[in-house]
Amino acid sequence: MDKPNMGSGSVMDSIAVAGPTPNMSLHNILVLPVPFIVARKLITEHHYLHSLPGGTMLTFGAFMNNRLLGAITFGAGPSLAYRLVKGAQLEDCLTLTRLWLSDQLPANSESRLIGITLKALRRFTHIKFVVTYADPAQEHVGIIYQATNWLYTGLSDTVPLYDIGDGKPKHSRSLGQIYGTHSIKYLAGQGLPVKLVTQLAKHRYVYFLDASWRYRLEMPVLPYPKKNRVEPPKSCGRQQTNFYEELFYPTSKPAN
Repeated sequence: MDKPNMGSGSVMDSIAVAGPTPNMSLHNILVLPVPFIVARKLITEHHYLHSLPGGTMLTFGAFMNNRLLGAITFGAGPSLAYRLVKGAQLEDCLTLTRLWLSDQLPANSESRLIGITLKALRRFTHIKFVVTYADPAQEHVGIIYQATNWLYTGLSDTVPLYDIGDGKPKHSRSLGQIYGTHSIKYLAGQGLPVKLVTQLAKHRYVYFLDASWRYRLEMPVLPYPKKNRVEPPKSCGRQQTNFYEELFYPTSKPAN
């Protein structure tokens, strides 16, 4: 497979998100770093949250046949997530913040993308562990993380989002990145009537890149949460297995 041209214009032109492509193989998926602006465009248009959080540090694209068909991002995440592990410092931890794949990719592509990027983090960084979350508000329980052997540590603390009237609630870090603050009083004084949006606690998963740190985990490892089997949306072009039916439905599904 030819390596895609990574010039920003050509990458943007290679984004493809509609309709299944036959005879695709997981081994033909090429994972490469992509510019932040490219990942942000893809995620904001097609991920159900329609945003890329502040604190994003690493952005990777999933390519097949020179076409960008997905993205995965890592960043700072919740400020105290590193405290899940005894003796850890902020720089020891990353959070998997967004994952989206086109329905052109074959089933099980999520696990391959996660596996490749975790191996890259283990090989090329000093990160010791990664944290990620599954959103019960979207009926997600984290099946993809269960399938790739993450440790389940229960529900996270609830953190409110901020609604500035655009219908896209934002995390405090994203708000601070845009406006320099997440002070409701200050923003209201600037003509932005911010409202707090209550979130459900999220399912929290941990993956150790350095296995020797496993014993430091401060939280108990719990049995994986389950959900009832549901049929994928009829608009789903990529065949799904029971492991993947709950996550990252394709772009052909109307945006919420």
